Amino acid sequence: MVQMAPCPFLLLLLLLAPAAPSLSAEEKRRSSSSGRGPEELAFVTEYFSQSSQKLSFYSWYGNARLFRFRVPEDTIQLRWLLQASKGKGPECGSMQVIIHFRYGAPPVINPLGTPFPTNASVHLSYNRTLTLATALQNSTFVNLTGPAAGDWFIAAHLPEAPGKIEVKSDMFVLRAVDASVLEPNTTMQQIIAWPARPLHAKIFVPEYTATLHFKLGSCRVNTSTTCAVRVTLGSFTLSPSSQKVLNCTGACSLLLESPPWERWLPITVESLSGPGASVSFEMMASFTVCKPGGAGSFLSFYQSLNRSQETPLLGGKPNVTLLPVAGPHDAFGQGSLCLRGQPVVREDLDVASVHFRVLGESDVPVQAEPPALLLFNLNSGMDSGGTLVLTLVLNQSSSGLGNATVWACLSATSPVLSPNATRGCSTAFSQGYMLNVSTISMEASLNIPYPESENWFLSLQLVCPENSGECDKAQAQVSVLAYLTPCFDDCGTYGQCSLLRRYGYLYAGCSCKAGWSGWSCTDDSKAQSVGLQTLATLLLTLSNLLFLPAIAVALYHYHLAEASVYIFTMFFSTFYHACDQPGVAVLCIMDYDTLQFCDFLGSVVSIWVTILCMARVKKILKYVLCVLGTLVIAMSLQLDRRGVWNMLGPCFFALLIMITAWVYRGVTRHHCYPPSWKRWTFFIFPGISLALVAMVVYAFLETNENYYYTHSIWHILVASSVAFLLPPGDKHKNPWAWSRKLLCRYQICKNDREELYAVT
Repeated sequence: MVQMAPCPFLLLLLLLAPAAPSLSAEEKRRSSSSGRGPEELAFVTEYFSQSSQKLSFYSWYGNARLFRFRVPEDTIQLRWLLQASKGKGPECGSMQVIIHFRYGAPPVINPLGTPFPTNASVHLSYNRTLTLATALQNSTFVNLTGPAAGDWFIAAHLPEAPGKIEVKSDMFVLRAVDASVLEPNTTMQQIIAWPARPLHAKIFVPEYTATLHFKLGSCRVNTSTTCAVRVTLGSFTLSPSSQKVLNCTGACSLLLESPPWERWLPITVESLSGPGASVSFEMMASFTVCKPGGAGSFLSFYQSLNRSQETPLLGGKPNVTLLPVAGPHDAFGQGSLCLRGQPVVREDLDVASVHFRVLGESDVPVQAEPPALLLFNLNSGMDSGGTLVLTLVLNQSSSGLGNATVWACLSATSPVLSPNATRGCSTAFSQGYMLNVSTISMEASLNIPYPESENWFLSLQLVCPENSGECDKAQAQVSVLAYLTPCFDDCGTYGQCSLLRRYGYLYAGCSCKAGWSGWSCTDDSKAQSVGLQTLATLLLTLSNLLFLPAIAVALYHYHLAEASVYIFTMFFSTFYHACDQPGVAVLCIMDYDTLQFCDFLGSVVSIWVTILCMARVKKILKYVLCVLGTLVIAMSLQLDRRGVWNMLGPCFFALLIMITAWVYRGVTRHHCYPPSWKRWTFFIFPGISLALVAMVVYAFLETNENYYYTHSIWHILVASSVAFLLPPGDKHKNPWAWSRKLLCRYQICKNDREELYAVT
């Protein structure tokens, strides 16, 4: 049970970028002479905004409020202004707001320090903590220069505790509109005139690029002195090695292996010379192209596709991803055979649920040279909200392996085309995920929570520990199982996979129960035993049997309408709590939502009819109020089932009716009502005391940890108070008189007005 914080909080996330400063006429002339447009025309500012969200204390990922922003191409600067404010009042103490940032997918966070499931490969996201002390407002800045274009995600939450605040997020970006385009194998002459503002350029990296060779030379200051510049390649993504930085004096070069395919690579050049320096230099870039396997891959693809068409595929029309064959020559020169592509089918099953299947043979043949390459298309923009699961199994029929190992590398944006177990699994700007299978360990698994929305590549190669010649004739058969699932292992036995939605973006998270915790509910350090779960279920269900005395008292005093409401409440409260339990001791006789609605409805209506019965109003008015009140309560519960006024409203209104009726009788009869001191001493005061204690337990003592016994005490106290508070029946009617009408055909009926008896 989560309680609300007593203080209103507001968090503002503001992403800002300073506008380009105005230049003097002389500066504009120098800028124009360098071949670039005026600086004030080189940048545009764009603004994005989202409405505020309430921020919760963290217990599972659903408590984190997620924002998604689309950063456009050629963005050179972002600035986050994190501002938090809180309401006034002495009850508001110190508070921390934790903000997480990530590019390409929702942030992977672990505020509670719980372990991740086995075989999970996790890189925790960058985070900042904003502390609110006695001041009503606090703020901090996070600056990004050269951010990567695409989806950026921000997740915000409070530490582990009960409460809520509000979150709002805006974004301003500073985008370059005249970035120079560097052509491959073409020298580009550039000048940076004082005031020395950075030069922004970019080059497009085509598919199947193995290496990119960047050179900067002929660098001069004022046409004579050797200059010093800083060159930055790549976009910043808050991850290690997301950018390469060169400090050049005169000339420098950089060789990038496996640069990101099919995207623009930004290049920023900054002058390190002093004031008044005009820097000139030349830039050039060249590519080494990787040639995929020969035409046989096309034939095998069509043969496997024809075979697959004979058996209809499930899950709709598949999306076939084929690594096409490049010609022997292209615009960048002679290519070299460096990979064998395997066609992969993508089958969309549901939200964040995708299955990948290799066409052709059931296993992927893996050799020493060239490596086998599989492409998993996860760039739809909605695939980053699940978990990518990859399993490799070495077929026992593989021959001639000996001590050889199948080395595998899973990477995003570009593959590792020159696998090397000693060098690791890394591309030009990112670190991949490495797996190994061999005759000793024939299976390896990997699961990646919230994978980046990119093309993912799996490189497979046979590696020998000592003599590489042993692998020349060997071939391994590896079964590849890859799929995207909303939650890994469906959150296990003690978790529920919940689909979350923020501004149209769908992602999944595990809500754990029975004391289990962790990303996939695998941490059992605080888990409840099966015996404790059974005890909790028995306490919450059997405590409803305390309504039996209240039902007996109602029937004894001829309060049939009230007795039927109590029977309804006892029945649905029993089976709702039997279905609501977090462990394995669960019994659901019907839909959970129906049981919950009936339990809430019965609880509030029981209080309503009990107080109306104590008011002793006329029967016709009593029945009208009972029916009308029940309908209004049902409508209120449908609007907001957990609203606090669903119970307080009927209680206050019924108490107002009862007090008015009692005061009216006391005034007209000139003595206290009810008139008997015994009624006050032995029934009304004990009943009110039990009801007040029940409200204190419900409002102030009930928590998630003690819920099963505090809520059981609530059941006992409320049911017992009803038995005390029900008024005695009509003194002209004998107790249990209603039962004789059900059992006997001939009855003695009483006429209250004429005091006559007749046989019917």
